[in-house]
Amino acid sequence: MGIQRQKNVTENVEQNKQLSLDFGEYGDDRSSAPDMISHILPVKPTIVFNTYWRFAAERQKIFFKKLKNAPIPWTDDPIISTYKFTNAYRASDRVSQYLIRNVIYRDDLPSSPNEVFFRVILFKIFNKIETWQLLENKLGSIIYDEYSFERYDQVLKDAIQSGQTIYSAAYIMPSGRTNFGHTAKHRNHLQLIEQMMANELPKKLADAKNMQQGFDLLREYPTIGDFLAYQFITDVNYSEITNFSEMEFVIPGPGALDGIRKCFTDLGNFNEQGIIKLMAERQESEFERLGLNFQSLWGRKLQLIDCQNLFCEVDKYARMKHPDIFGISGRTRIKQKYSGKGQTLDYWYPPKWGINPAIEEYKTTKADT
Repeated sequence: MGIQRQKNVTENVEQNKQLSLDFGEYGDDRSSAPDMISHILPVKPTIVFNTYWRFAAERQKIFFKKLKNAPIPWTDDPIISTYKFTNAYRASDRVSQYLIRNVIYRDDLPSSPNEVFFRVILFKIFNKIETWQLLENKLGSIIYDEYSFERYDQVLKDAIQSGQTIYSAAYIMPSGRTNFGHTAKHRNHLQLIEQMMANELPKKLADAKNMQQGFDLLREYPTIGDFLAYQFITDVNYSEITNFSEMEFVIPGPGALDGIRKCFTDLGNFNEQGIIKLMAERQESEFERLGLNFQSLWGRKLQLIDCQNLFCEVDKYARMKHPDIFGISGRTRIKQKYSGKGQTLDYWYPPKWGINPAIEEYKTTKADT
C-alpha cells in the first residue's frame, strides 16, 4: 500500500500541521533547518522525522555501552528502557550475529556456495536459534550432502509434538500447503529448500550482478514474497556467495511502511524506496543538524537495510512517544518488553566488511582503560 500524497491526507489535522512545507520546522527549538535540495520538495515531515534520528543515535549509544560492559542503566529514555527494540544496525542483532558466526562462517563445515546457502536458508526459514541448535544436536553437522527429508522432518515433528515452537515470531512464514501439499508447515518448507537446491539457486545467486537480481531469483519461489525475498538476499549477502552493496536496493516491509507514514505526510516526488535511500544519503547531515553524536559501526554508515529497519522500530517507538500520529496498521501498543537478561554478544561481522580488527582494537582499548 503506497503512502497517500499530501492533498489526500485530511484525516489528521494535528499530524499535518507538525512541520512546515519548507522542511524547516521540526517541533524542536534546538533543531536547525536542514539544507534540503529544492528538487526533492515538497517532502513534508512530521515531528517523528526528528525522532527517527534521535532513536537511531540513542540505540547505537546503548550498543556501545553494552559492548564495553558499562553498568545499567544504559539510557535515560523510558521507552527504550521498557520495551524491546532492535539495534540500529540489523547485523548487530542477536539472530543476525548468530547466523553470521555460527551458521555461515564455520571452519568445521563445508564452505562451498551450495553448503553455505543450504545452511543460511535452513536457518532463516525458521529464523530461530533454538531450532538450529535442535537440528545440530539431533543430526550432527548440518551438511547438504548428507541431507535427508525424513531425518529433518522427524526431528522437527518430534519437537512440535513435545510443545516446542520451531518458528520465530519475528515474521510469518506462509505455510506453503497449496504449493507442496503437506499439512505440516515445516514439511512444505523442507521441500521448498529442496526445490531451491535442485534448481541450482546458489549458483544463480553467485552469478547475479546485483542485489535486485538476487532478490528476483528468490522472489520466484512459492511462499517467498517481497519482504522475505529482501530479508533472505540480505542474509545470503552476509556470506561469500555474493558481494552486493547494501546501498543499491531496498524493499520496505509492513512495519517500515508504517514508520514512513508516521515520519511524513507527503513524500513529494519519492516513493517509499526513494525515501529510505534519501534517509541513508542524508544521515550524517541530519545527525549534525540535531547535534547528535552518532557513532557508526566502525566507519560503516547505516545501510538501506538498516534505515528500513529503523522505520519499523520508530513506528513502534512512536506509539508511545507520539500516540497522536498514526501509521497504516493503527497499532497502538508495543508487545515485547525489554527484560535486560540477554547475554552479551561477542560481536563479529562478515569479514569482507573489514571491521572485525577494529572491534578487537576497540575492546582491547576499553579493557585497558
